[in-house]
Amino acid sequence: MAEAAVIATHEPEQKVELRRDVTIWGSYTWGYADVGADIYAALGLVIAASQGLAPAAFALAGLVYIMIGLAYTELASTYPVAGGGQYFTLRGLGDFWGFVAGAALLLDYTIDIALFAVASAGYINFFSPFLFGIDFGKISIAFGPFPDIKIVWLIETMLLIGFLIVVNIRGVRESSLLNEALGLMDLLLESSVIFFGFILAWNPQLLLEQWTHALQTLPLEKFMYGSSLAIISFVGLESISQAAQETRSPATVIPRTRIALIFTVFIFAVGFSTVGLGILRWEQFAENIGDPVAQLAKSIPYLGIIAGPFAAVLGATILLISANTGVMGASRLTYSMSQLHLATKWLDHVHPRFHTPVRTIVVFSLMGALEAFLSFLTPSAMDTLGNMYAFGATLGYTLVFISPIVLRFKDPYSPRPYIMPINAKVKWHGRTVNFPVLGVLGMIGVSFM
Repeated sequence: MAEAAVIATHEPEQKVELRRDVTIWGSYTWGYADVGADIYAALGLVIAASQGLAPAAFALAGLVYIMIGLAYTELASTYPVAGGGQYFTLRGLGDFWGFVAGAALLLDYTIDIALFAVASAGYINFFSPFLFGIDFGKISIAFGPFPDIKIVWLIETMLLIGFLIVVNIRGVRESSLLNEALGLMDLLLESSVIFFGFILAWNPQLLLEQWTHALQTLPLEKFMYGSSLAIISFVGLESISQAAQETRSPATVIPRTRIALIFTVFIFAVGFSTVGLGILRWEQFAENIGDPVAQLAKSIPYLGIIAGPFAAVLGATILLISANTGVMGASRLTYSMSQLHLATKWLDHVHPRFHTPVRTIVVFSLMGALEAFLSFLTPSAMDTLGNMYAFGATLGYTLVFISPIVLRFKDPYSPRPYIMPINAKVKWHGRTVNFPVLGVLGMIGVSFM
């Protein structure tokens, strides 16, 4: 009896694991939360850079987006574990490049938290002149060498990030439910803005005039800069991968949600820029980078009086769930890196009650809050964070594109529920390998941007 008690006393505790609570709709909205928010945060930035050619800039980025989406679909259904691009790169290229990809994607996730929390607060401030007679987004203070710190906007951003930390600690189910509810509402509202914009206000002659003028005067580097800003929507694909280890039946759910997400976002991105430049001149978008969709909705005849506030609510909610996705992505990425010994084991800790990686949620959300704070010390917080966001995405996804190519040769025996289309059969060490042509084209496209 005494011996049995000693054995029982020293029996190792069972490790607490992540819980599979994400449904097919939850998986879709994890991705949509990120990529759908691109319109609200980046529409003004892309149009300001590429002017009348903004639809072409979104379409070019969208073609690359489709190819990276197909690559991620194959990889995530083959390796349905937390870690996303970092894990795929590690499997294909080894520990060093896995660490580099993880660092690049982690940069994007923390900036995702900062950028979209800042943008969400900006859309919330659309209502402050009507409610309080003053625009909270323009209240500023001077501190030392920083003459224009938007103090109220900064405080609102910090409160939103704090709220998201609490939601994510409580559990992926609660966090996913937030995405699912707001994601459904925003899908309906985005469709309405595009539909009524085309029906009631769209002028194809204005779009053609701006397109022609940009073709004649816009430098190529400005057009490519606009495309590189549009490419930030890629992070939504990464978010679905980060939730793979908590997704029910990932081998069948992930391919379906990815394919649906790819084409939903492509249609919305090109649709918003096309209808927008047929209603307003590109200069008006450049002057209202903080809330371009609200300005567009306000310009729709008959509906503008309600469409402006309607779009502001739309922007605030979709941007909030995108920041929520950033919290989720950063925490799961670093949790995976810790399990793979690419980061300290201290981060490999799951909350015993909520089954969430609590330490990674808190640490990297606070990093996002710090980045948001520092961005308010620059002339334009949105522009600063947008540039950093695009840099991390292009670096990380270049490595991810290489991974499916290498893994087709290195690991041909893992079951692949989904395989990228357009493959060339090549002989390799006495066997036939399906070489992914789209993987090469996508890698060139991302590297060029």
